[in-house]
Amino acid sequence: MRFLSGLILLACLAGGSNAVAADAKIVKVLPHFLDAKGRHTLSPSLYERDAYQAQLRENPELISALRFDIQWKARANRGEELVLKMEVRGGKAGSKPLTLKEKVKGRGLFSTWSKVSLSKEQFAAIGGVNAWRATLWKGDQQVNEMKSFLWSRNPVEKRGQTN
Repeated sequence: MRFLSGLILLACLAGGSNAVAADAKIVKVLPHFLDAKGRHTLSPSLYERDAYQAQLRENPELISALRFDIQWKARANRGEELVLKMEVRGGKAGSKPLTLKEKVKGRGLFSTWSKVSLSKEQFAAIGGVNAWRATLWKGDQQVNEMKSFLWSRNPVEKRGQTN
């Protein structure tokens, strides 16, 4: 009887896994400054990475770009094409959000990392990064998103205006 109950439960759970949205997930988004050589760290240590990122933040002239390392997984067919979109809001008044797209391919059960970069010019044009949102798309359907805390806030359209 226990075996039969377990089998029924397993069949119910397996039957609900047809939707792509439930099987696609952005796991982690890590924004990293890059130096002139394209490095975000000088050694594989996480402590060293964080220390080097702090050094780059303190010395903006050393920064050549900003890269978002995005860990994602999609239980799509192997080789099925998806689109990873990275939207970035800056601190410069009047700047519009910048959208970067990267075509990616599903790799079955395991997660993978993709990299999306902002050039130094793009970074300067929007006035740095205040908020970001990463979305994963299959065709014209958004299947998952992850956003920074500040993305949820409405951007101030008219600064200095009091109500």
